Amino acid sequence: MELKKIALDQIHENLGAKMVPFAGFNMPVSYSSLMDEHQTVRNGVGVFDVSHMGEFFLEGEGALNLIQRVCSNDASKIEIGGAQYSCLPNDTGGIVDDLLIYRLAENNYMLVVNASNIEKDWEWIKKQNTNGVSMTNRSDEYSLLAVQGPKAVETLQKITDEDLAAVKFYSFINGRIGGVDNVIISATGYTGSGGFELYIPNAHAETLWKKIFEAGEESGIKPIGLGARDTLRMEMGYCLYGNDITDTTSPIEAGLGWITKFNKEFINSEFLQKQKEEGISKKLVSFVMEERGIPRQHYTICDENGNTIGEVTSGTQSPSLGQGIGMGYVLKEFSRADTPIWIEIRNKHISATVKKSPLIRP
Repeated sequence: MELKKIALDQIHENLGAKMVPFAGFNMPVSYSSLMDEHQTVRNGVGVFDVSHMGEFFLEGEGALNLIQRVCSNDASKIEIGGAQYSCLPNDTGGIVDDLLIYRLAENNYMLVVNASNIEKDWEWIKKQNTNGVSMTNRSDEYSLLAVQGPKAVETLQKITDEDLAAVKFYSFINGRIGGVDNVIISATGYTGSGGFELYIPNAHAETLWKKIFEAGEESGIKPIGLGARDTLRMEMGYCLYGNDITDTTSPIEAGLGWITKFNKEFINSEFLQKQKEEGISKKLVSFVMEERGIPRQHYTICDENGNTIGEVTSGTQSPSLGQGIGMGYVLKEFSRADTPIWIEIRNKHISATVKKSPLIRP
């Protein structure tokens, strides 16, 4: 199948980005070195083009009821101008996807879903839409630029009259920035280093990209690829769909009980509530390697006697810590912080320690 191209594909090619197939799209994985890009976001400001993400718009009187039925979190708590992290539970105890819910206006919501799940999520929500809620899939119309890092606010403030410091975490405004009107400027991100995500129609993406880079020149702004996005999110213990959460992992096992609210009924809520009350047998944890070695997805996690107690779901070399880090599911009795575990790497058992996430405090 031919790869889809995001609106700024040619710009990334011109910048010398290493392009790779990702979730059906041709995406920039890196521009320079992973270490350089990672540290740029942790200490300065970087821009990710994550236009492969999906945007669904739900409108009408039944929109909230539909969202409440398909999502685990309590969307009735979202004020206009607010955003919420949630997930779509399936009917077998797993997760269809994790997503962001934006309340744009009364009875008007935008759902932002993972690129690899756009079609699956659309069909899943449509199947539950029994009351004629207006649903529009505008994933191909929008670009999404994530401007992340401690210098993101001062960079973007140069190209807008909006007061960005007043936009609280997990809220957004619809404003003019970089000469482009009606941009959703959202104080969200996937790095733990602060910043904004900007939703713009494809036609204006290049204009805004250029303005952002002009504004950030004195702060050493750089384009950042998906490789650094992965290392940044792992240091924070943020889940990646397809690795740490899947159709067969429950939100309770994944440590997402905080977005699973039982003050309402939603798909499979009875099962998940029972699971929460009765306890789980495995749990997602973050860990750091105590010896040299990089954990990778599907590596076996063992106890001190070599017995299998779990499996790595994500792993990398942490640029901030200078050691291997990872996430994985372990038997619940091994999930407490500071518990020693061992990762099987090339038939050797390499020592590691379970840690409370985030692994760093940016």
